[in-house]
Amino acid sequence: MGNASSILTQYDIEDVQEHCHYLFSQEEIVALYERFCQLDRNSKGYITSDEFLSLPEFSLNPLSQRLGHMVDGFNFKEFVAFLSPFSQKATIQQKIELIFRVYDTDGKGKVTFKDILEVLRNLTGSFMTEEQREQAVSKLMKDAGYERDSSLSLEDFNKILINPSLKMEVEVPID
Repeated sequence: MGNASSILTQYDIEDVQEHCHYLFSQEEIVALYERFCQLDRNSKGYITSDEFLSLPEFSLNPLSQRLGHMVDGFNFKEFVAFLSPFSQKATIQQKIELIFRVYDTDGKGKVTFKDILEVLRNLTGSFMTEEQREQAVSKLMKDAGYERDSSLSLEDFNKILINPSLKMEVEVPID
């Protein structure tokens, strides 16, 4: 599985569905496999970040480099698991877990001020100064009850994102 010359069997489809908590139908799994095989240009059985970034849906995303880094070397099963939070059937928790992984830039299971700042830098580019970004992240963490030097676990991250009183707003200066 994952090689363009291989055939996706019913067993493979069901295995991938189970691995991805049935967030994709069998038809969607087959379509994703066809797309995966197109991306896997050399039929290696895995995709590289460059191959992933050739998808128009992700290539224009401000976090494309981070997403590409996350999927580098994924086989088909891992590829579908990565895409699962994008499914309409995915829960808010599954989506938050993906967001957490995006922010956890070093993959150590903790999100730091520096991690949030790095992602914000990718999202805002030159539209915000470094000082504005630091102020925004400091305010976000303070409003959520955390210090600038806090390391956030997934549980902490959940509290921040699900907190209805938290306003994730940034004043954008207009010149």
